[in-house]
Amino acid sequence: MIRITLPDGSVKEFDAGVTPMDVAKSISEGLARNVISASFNEETVETSTPLTEDGSLVLYTWRDDEGKKAFWHSSAHILAQALEELYPGAKLTIGPAIDTGFYYDVDFGEHTVSEKDLPAIEKKMLEIARGKHEFSMRESSKADALDYYKKQHNEYKVELIENLEDGTITFCDHDTFTDLCRGGHIPNTGIVKAVKLMSIAGAYWRGDENNTQLTRIYGVTFPKQKELKEYLALLEEAKKRDHRKLGKELELFTFSQKVGQGLPLWLPKGAALRERLENFLKKAQKKAGYEMVVSPHIGQKELYVTSGHYAKYGEDSFQPIKTPNDDEEFLLKPMNCPHHCEIYNSKPWSYKDLPKRFAEFGTVYRYEQSGELHGLTRVRGFTQDDAHIFCTPDQLDEEFKKVIDLVLYVFGSLGFENFTAQVSLRDPDKPEKYIGALENWEKAENAILNAAKEKGLDYKVETGEAAFYGPKLDFMVKDALGRSWQLGTIQVDYNLPERFELTYKGSDNELHRPIMIHRAPFGSLERFVAILLEHTGGNFPLWLMPEQVAILSLSEKYEKYAQKVLNSLENNEIRALVDNRNETIGKKIRESEMNKIPYMLIVGEQEEKDGTVSVRKHSDGDIGNMTVEEFSELINKEIENNIVDFNV
Repeated sequence: MIRITLPDGSVKEFDAGVTPMDVAKSISEGLARNVISASFNEETVETSTPLTEDGSLVLYTWRDDEGKKAFWHSSAHILAQALEELYPGAKLTIGPAIDTGFYYDVDFGEHTVSEKDLPAIEKKMLEIARGKHEFSMRESSKADALDYYKKQHNEYKVELIENLEDGTITFCDHDTFTDLCRGGHIPNTGIVKAVKLMSIAGAYWRGDENNTQLTRIYGVTFPKQKELKEYLALLEEAKKRDHRKLGKELELFTFSQKVGQGLPLWLPKGAALRERLENFLKKAQKKAGYEMVVSPHIGQKELYVTSGHYAKYGEDSFQPIKTPNDDEEFLLKPMNCPHHCEIYNSKPWSYKDLPKRFAEFGTVYRYEQSGELHGLTRVRGFTQDDAHIFCTPDQLDEEFKKVIDLVLYVFGSLGFENFTAQVSLRDPDKPEKYIGALENWEKAENAILNAAKEKGLDYKVETGEAAFYGPKLDFMVKDALGRSWQLGTIQVDYNLPERFELTYKGSDNELHRPIMIHRAPFGSLERFVAILLEHTGGNFPLWLMPEQVAILSLSEKYEKYAQKVLNSLENNEIRALVDNRNETIGKKIRESEMNKIPYMLIVGEQEEKDGTVSVRKHSDGDIGNMTVEEFSELINKEIENNIVDFNV
């Protein structure tokens, strides 16, 4: 008998050789019908894998991320079979699951495949899926695996196998198809009911531009046709909300080839938006005891050698800036933290002075390959809402929890209510990836885990995802379309204080090392604005809107009254504009709606006579006539409800 531990902590006993599917059936037939993948002792297994020892079993359905991964990985096999049958002689390379489905890279040789061929490939995939072919894993010797693919003249698979050790090689079979594979499949092809091949792109073998260019086919599949329809509708909505499209329409930012790729130019409305975000956070930070500092955009190379950033970013990022002085080299700063360490080092500190909280909206620069750049979400120059807290070991727990409170306040004020947290720890098997003593890493990791528990955060632990200098707590926010984004980060660091020899005098009159907390609730202003744009569809909270009100005059006769209304609103610190163009009121309303201006005030003969305005709300239409004072009160009340005070 073997003992199987389930996620709820319960333990069941079974005969050796029991499969995950057998375990599922022992719980309920309903569960068994929905189980599509499993992991045993934290390793992905098939639902048909015999279990021969005690261990922990997790069963996955389509609703689980791991379930989707197995589903889409299996779908990549179905795609590969379809391509082999439709294009004889095509050479398969790799086909992994990704966050939004799967892809397969193929060398089609003499065949040409384009977007117009995708419907026929989809049809073939569904035909294969309906066969309900079981996925079956088998081991292979290295010699047999090499022989198999050499006979097929598939140099890509041969190269992959040559880099594998004998005894670790497995194949997956279904129907008439065989592929080199590590495993992680659904029980059979019949579970795949809906297929959509999304696009075709070029991809170099192993990502190296010196290698052969392959054809990459992206696809997504679902267990129900209804889910595919919903997904495609979501994609259409995402296209409408694309921050690059909205940023252009709302005149927030632009890019210029002459300025350079990945370097955003903020237009007046976008700059005003940024400024309001900065002021919002500055106000909360001031209450929380932060002090603003400013550091330069460059620093001596030695600064980043000391911090460890040169080893991390030096070769693959921007090259050193040389001055006329032969022995002088500067770098564009990739991080603000070394500068803040030197600010801390500018004078001696006592334990009575700590914590010191230095904050800066500091612009940093990192080289991203042109193919990786994407609007504001992936750029080469970005501004972090950076702060570094220097504290004693006794203060660490409290300071970390205070930072969590600040992050939650930011999310709540900006409408991000659906989020989870991720605690990123070091990979104990790869110590070469990190700097600093093991003892310090353990202290830092425990501090984060304790704070996350005490604050009642919904969090998961990811081993191997820590920064090279310390563990971190990242916040994963779900937007209005259900997509997950990483926003906001908090990191504990024992290493930089060591490297920069930071000290404070303790109550024992001896010098001690402070602990450093890195934090950025926004992450970066660029990425935050991009995500906020897509989350809200450009309908920002009222307090944040570049223009809150458009005053639309019915004709030139009422321009003076429109100006009077504008002056009154501005006196109440309401951001407004006047549209006196010689256009119909219908066109003015339509354009204000397109520009997502929250409120429109229409002024004509009756309004001027009564000293009122006719109010329309964006997307809601007419909400009646009122005085300018009443309208100002309505606006200010809405803002008050949107943004609450940060209580320390």
